[in-house]
This record gives sequence, C-alpha cells and structure tokens, in this order.
Amino acid sequence: MSTATFSNHIPDLDLITSYAERQDTVFSRVSPWTKCGALVLVILLVVVSRNITVIIGLYCAVLALYWLARLPLRRLFAWYALPLIFVISLVGIMAWSEPGMPLFTIPVPGFPLTLTDNGALLVCTLLLKALISITYSLFFLMTTRYQHLSGIISRIFPSPIDQIFLLAYRSLFLTLEMTGAMLKAVSSRGGGIIHSIRVQGRIFAGVFALVFIRSFDRAERVEKAMVARGYNGTYRLANPVPRPATLEYCFLSVFALVVVASVWLGKITGGG
Repeated sequence: MSTATFSNHIPDLDLITSYAERQDTVFSRVSPWTKCGALVLVILLVVVSRNITVIIGLYCAVLALYWLARLPLRRLFAWYALPLIFVISLVGIMAWSEPGMPLFTIPVPGFPLTLTDNGALLVCTLLLKALISITYSLFFLMTTRYQHLSGIISRIFPSPIDQIFLLAYRSLFLTLEMTGAMLKAVSSRGGGIIHSIRVQGRIFAGVFALVFIRSFDRAERVEKAMVARGYNGTYRLANPVPRPATLEYCFLSVFALVVVASVWLGKITGGG
C-alpha cells in the first residue's frame, strides 16, 4: 500500500524504497558513508550559515544532485507542501515583527502589520534551509539500499537502540498498509474522511483504533516469523557497507573546509 493513496503531498515510503533498491546510477554506487557524512555536513552548513547567497547556492547544488540522480522532481515539489506550510505557519508571525525597510503594510485596526525586507529575508532563508535538508535527506534515502542504511544505523547507534529504530521503520510500512486498507473499506461503504468526521465521528475514530490494533497484531506476527528464521535480537548484515574511496574522502574534506570557512566568515561579517 503506497502512502500516495492518502495524499500526493506525503512522502511515499514505498516509492522511496523502490528507488533505493532498484536504482543504478553513479550516486547509488557512491559509498553510503560518504552520503551520510555529506548529510551531516549539509545540516551543519544549514544551521550555521546566515548568508542568503550561500543558502541559495547550497539549495541549487542539492537540487541538481537530486535531478542528476534521476529522481522524480514532480513528486519532490509536491512533497514540499508540508515543509512550506510548517515554515510559513511558524515564521509567518515572526516576519511581521522584524525591523527594516517596510515593503507593505496590512491595515489592521489598532495593530497594523508591516512586512520589512528583513522579515521577507527571514522567511526565505528558513524556508530554503528546510527545503535543503528535506531534499538531500530524500536524495540520501532514495540512493541508498536498505541493507546499507541498516548497516550505518547499526554502527552509529548502540544496541538495542539500533534494533528498535530498524524494526520501527519497517513497522511503519505495516501501519500505512493497514490504514490504506481500512480507508478503502470505509470508502467502499459510502464513507469518507470529511463525511465520517462530521457525521460518523465515533465510527471513524473506531476505524483508526482498529488500524493500530491490527498493526500491532501484524507486527507481532512479523516478530514471530523473524524469530522462527533465527532472529535473536541482533540484525546481522550479510554484506558489509562499502567504504569511501579516496576521491570521496577528498570531497568530504573539502566540504568540511567549506563549512568551517562559512562559520568563520559568518563571525567576521556578523552573519551577512
């Protein structure tokens, strides 16, 4: 069951997994450790940088990587809806209180709202930072096989946190599948999300309660199947995670220097 059944604006976990397992591009052959290290550096650069030019350049670079990897751009732009709503709802109020050159004013009785250039810049900066993190995270997930991703997790997180993380990730698929099946059952009987909330609220609440109960039941059956196949609390990898090549080490070193330089220049210029 694909999450696209619910909304085109929710990342489709099945589609992400399909790209990760079946894609054969130069980026899928890059060491997962290199892509994971670049993810950490991207997030660090997003956090520490306040220069809008650096942020725009980083977003263009990340978007170019996503496009060169032959990943679905239309889906990506549709998935941007949730971070757009989140950032605008969170920063939209703060933008009206930023000092600077006024751009326009909304006449509200007793409390006029004025948007300044610094307020608009704040919204654009934080929005681009959110889109950079999401775009590269999707790029990382859609070009990295699950066995390599699980290998990285098992080496970064201590036991049993790594096992909980991996099993919870797989249990999410079961919950989404059960939710989709229940929503189809409700729809085939003339129900719907809006109609059920407005008229049949108790029934709709019962549907989602039943989804989680059945999801737990299926998760328990999956756990028993894993134990029957020799699972003893440790997820062991059949193949090792590929190590970074020399060129990849050089790339990470240069990228780390860029992050350090951005922090240093930010302190000198006062954030630009």
